[in-house]
Amino acid sequence: MTTHGAPNIESHPDITAMSARYEQMAEARSAQMTDSLTVLAGLFVALSPWIVGFHDVSVALAMNNLVVGLVIAALGVGYAAAYDRTHRLGWVCPLLGLWTIVAVWLVSGTVAATATVMTNVIAGAVVVLLGFAAMMPYLRMQRASK
Repeated sequence: MTTHGAPNIESHPDITAMSARYEQMAEARSAQMTDSLTVLAGLFVALSPWIVGFHDVSVALAMNNLVVGLVIAALGVGYAAAYDRTHRLGWVCPLLGLWTIVAVWLVSGTVAATATVMTNVIAGAVVVLLGFAAMMPYLRMQRASK
């Protein structure tokens, strides 16, 4: 009786084709631009308390923006570096953008200055739009495969 080793899943034609599609999506100029802008937007959200100058007015909001911004930037790096592994996390970025918008009123606990509100609202809206843009190639691929 001869036994054969377990088949290698990496050599399966469907896996190979799917990896090629993910690679093609990640190499598209629009995806690279979206990923880069997501990293920059995340870094801006993280540093905005010090850029705009509200880090001493609301320490809680400053820490919130720092953590959320670093997570957004990490997602952008993940989208760029390993799109095939992070494509299913695309919904997180718009959610973090929405949180950035509402955090001004929910986290700060004080009446926020106009500059603080405008910074979080605009940066949050940009993150939402970039998150949706990052999700589009994956959603198109899902529709095409059905």
